[in-house]
Amino acid sequence: MENIIEIKQLKKTFISEKKQKVDALNNINLEIKEQEFVCLIGPSGSGKSTLLRLMAGLINPSEGRIDVMGKELKEPIKEAGMVFQEYSLMPWRNIIDNVAFGLELRRISKKKRYEVVENILKRFGLEGFNDSFPYELSGGMKQRAAIARAIANSPKILYMDEPFGALDAHTRFKMQKDLINFWLEDKRTIVFVTHSVEEAVFLGTRIIVMSSRPGEIIGDFKIDLPYPRNRWNEKFGKYFKELMGLMDGEVNKRTKKDTN
Repeated sequence: MENIIEIKQLKKTFISEKKQKVDALNNINLEIKEQEFVCLIGPSGSGKSTLLRLMAGLINPSEGRIDVMGKELKEPIKEAGMVFQEYSLMPWRNIIDNVAFGLELRRISKKKRYEVVENILKRFGLEGFNDSFPYELSGGMKQRAAIARAIANSPKILYMDEPFGALDAHTRFKMQKDLINFWLEDKRTIVFVTHSVEEAVFLGTRIIVMSSRPGEIIGDFKIDLPYPRNRWNEKFGKYFKELMGLMDGEVNKRTKKDTN
């Protein structure tokens, strides 16, 4: 497989409201291949979401370069979709029109876009909710709709920023399984930010571990486990333990630094 994302010598600095320089990311070098399912983990404030937004072209790097599909990234591209933790659905549009919004912007006919979207809604367990509005749906169903909307545009890359973070445990497990089933069928490239080590091991073909701020890559793990994954598998537990140890070390370093 060829690289679909290449990041070289990336650095991101913000200026705070108090006019102080905040180094969010430093010396990020990363290559992601087509069809990989890459999970980004790290302590709070490690720059995971910032890195994801940089990959999506929503913000620009302070230094370094990001190439997506062989071209330097300057702005968001139509070949990539984004799913946030917040559902970001438009409350005045019903579900089918929310999911079809990107196709509508591309001037796809109403008949055609409804055909495409109805298949996706069925795939994500939203069949029969075409005419429902976001306020009528549960949190899990809203997030299904948000994912369906991102997928409707047939992106080659799907960026996901803690999409299941606000869901209850049972719904979260179900959404994880549904996402994996979708990925196994379509094999699009997915880059997924999560705070949960367990979620990362359950989902990812590869896990990138980031340090405390300024975020740097301190671990790159290939997860050699078949799908569907069993959380009680001994090898699953070994990955979890190793990754948690690395994360705990970063949290302890940050705590010591803050108390000194």
